[in-house]
Amino acid sequence: MNVDARSLDDLEPDDARPASQQIANVLRAAILTRKFAPGERLPSQNDLAERYGVARETIKSALRILRDDRLVVTRQGSGAFVRAQTERPVGLRPHIEAAFERPHVTLDFSGFSSETLHGAIQEPLDKIRAGRLTPESVVIRILLPDLSLPTVIPSRVEPAGDDPAVRERAARIARRNIEAITESVGELGTLGLVRNATVEVRAHGTTVLSKLYILNRDEVFFGFYPVVTNTVSVDKQPVTIFDVLGKDVPLFHYATSGEDDDAADQFVHQARTWFDSVWTSIAHEYTP
Repeated sequence: MNVDARSLDDLEPDDARPASQQIANVLRAAILTRKFAPGERLPSQNDLAERYGVARETIKSALRILRDDRLVVTRQGSGAFVRAQTERPVGLRPHIEAAFERPHVTLDFSGFSSETLHGAIQEPLDKIRAGRLTPESVVIRILLPDLSLPTVIPSRVEPAGDDPAVRERAARIARRNIEAITESVGELGTLGLVRNATVEVRAHGTTVLSKLYILNRDEVFFGFYPVVTNTVSVDKQPVTIFDVLGKDVPLFHYATSGEDDDAADQFVHQARTWFDSVWTSIAHEYTP
């Protein structure tokens, strides 16, 4: 939605309450009336300070009020975001772009093929090439299923069971996206646009039925892959398979807030722990 600070309501000149409280009220109204959608970033502190002719400390106080009301979460270096209720799916791309505004970017992904990851990072990578984003480092880790092994998903519906040709079709999709991600990120380092730009990929032998993004270790997006029947071309013949529906899967957003006993903080911590445990134990180097 990207609401500009200039489109926010003016303050009431006869209101005797502190400016921070008035600004908090304006932002609260904008959030509750969905001018700002769940997960969307608010205008920057500088933009809000200029809009209302106040010091940044006043804006910080207003944001603290909204944070205490559990309407926003603030993350150093990224700004303030409307708190996304855990039952409401939100968009991934604005958060990935915000993650790339940090000096040091980390992105961990676990999923089936990395196809959506490839699409989601294209805009921030283009902005780095154009000089509009200038991170010092970009480090991406990707966990994928090992499709050289027999799998439950993808597999044939009839006759039921694993089929190496069906797996190879899925493996080609994964290879295509992994190669594109690796080349586009590596190019940033080759051109000297990013001091350290790396992509590391590992595979594991378990069935993948969910996708996970961890942005800068403090923000998580999680979604389930529905299992569907899908007719695809294998060796130029139509074959009906059990497959996962990956594109447009609703993602649920969790971000650290620094608040004690916050469920989102606990989810982010557990997601990091899970990813690191798989990465360092059963995962092995990905072989295209």
